Amino acid sequence: MSATPHEEAHAGPIKNPKQFLIAVCLSFVIPVLVIIGLVTFVNSASKPGPGVGNAEMAKAQRLQKVGQVEIRDANRPLRGGEAVYNGQCAACHAAGVAGAPKFGDAAAWGPRLAHGFEAMVEAALKGKGAMAPQGGGDFNDTEIARGVVFMANAGGGKFDEPQAPAPAEGEAAK
Repeated sequence: MSATPHEEAHAGPIKNPKQFLIAVCLSFVIPVLVIIGLVTFVNSASKPGPGVGNAEMAKAQRLQKVGQVEIRDANRPLRGGEAVYNGQCAACHAAGVAGAPKFGDAAAWGPRLAHGFEAMVEAALKGKGAMAPQGGGDFNDTEIARGVVFMANAGGGKFDEPQAPAPAEGEAAK
């Protein structure tokens, strides 16, 4: 039997190393070119043309401020406890949300009153349990203390409303 016809029947289309190298290169190059073409086709519809007007808006969004500084009037009159309660505290304490003692509920305020005024103000300023810290918001620390006095007195406390702190010597001369 002859070995040549039998080997010829099982041979592939690649007969020499040059054909093998061409086949390997094309098997990688053609899919890469097809993928690049598809990506270009898909992205071409979403690109805005030049001068569309979105360029200024896109630039403004990229260059937006990271933070901001708010200058407050230090000479404004302090707000009273009821105004602080209505502006900051009523959202939770009016309905007793998340375990907050309800306004005017002497049974809920009793254990808190036993800790004293300073402890209640510190809890209000730094936060306690589900209550977020109140210091540094729309109200200064003295106003928050006035809000605490307003709520505590409605719940059976007998605290005096804190007064504005005296200005420092350097500030009084200005």
